Amino acid sequence: MTTKKMKKKRSSNTDIRIQDVQEILFDAAKNVMRQAYAPYSKFRVGAALIDETGTIHVGTNVENASYGGTICAERAAICSMIAGGGRKLRAIAIVTEKGTPPCGLCRQILSEFAGPEVPVIIAGKKGVLDLYSVGELLPESFGPKNLLKHS
Repeated sequence: MTTKKMKKKRSSNTDIRIQDVQEILFDAAKNVMRQAYAPYSKFRVGAALIDETGTIHVGTNVENASYGGTICAERAAICSMIAGGGRKLRAIAIVTEKGTPPCGLCRQILSEFAGPEVPVIIAGKKGVLDLYSVGELLPESFGPKNLLKHS
């Protein structure tokens, strides 16, 4: 997966305004979508996220004949972030042909690495269609806080 460092526009790298990154993330996700390996479903997905350091990470879906082995674009981008040293995502764009929100598993994985306020940009190839927060996509998510209650 490729990464690209964004020029910092703000003094605080935790203060991401969606207006500042929406177009950059959309373009990166749209571009990586072309690399999808989707011979079975033909459903191509690209994802691009920005982490707490301002680095952009991309991912695309990789299908497998054993469908359970398929990796979604959102999870691929998060793996790229982790491999690059990032731990928190600040915004993510997901691009499909017509614009589709993330699956349930990806919503759960997003909630592990993003606060409920983190923006999720949903786009089709022609542009942005919807803007959600992680909390809107997965309210009352299960996470580390739940495990701490039982230890």
